[in-house]
Amino acid sequence: MEPRVICVLMLVCVLTLSSLARGELETCVVDPPQRANCGPPGITSSQCKAKGCCFDNTLRGVPWCFHPVAVDNAADEECSF
Repeated sequence: MEPRVICVLMLVCVLTLSSLARGELETCVVDPPQRANCGPPGITSSQCKAKGCCFDNTLRGVPWCFHPVAVDNAADEECSF
């Protein structure tokens, strides 16, 4: 393989692993009644995400911009190779 191809593949692997590592720490899958508000009314999706929060405006009557929750031992529940 060419060195450029190897570099690109390594970069993709590193980015994938870093996103997986972040995903194990917290998640935006939060039961709507359990959402903790993370922004003022009218906050946009980009403003909310810039604060490190989750944004979901599909439900009325619950916070659209809310704090992610910690994931407990997600690696133990997943299949291992």
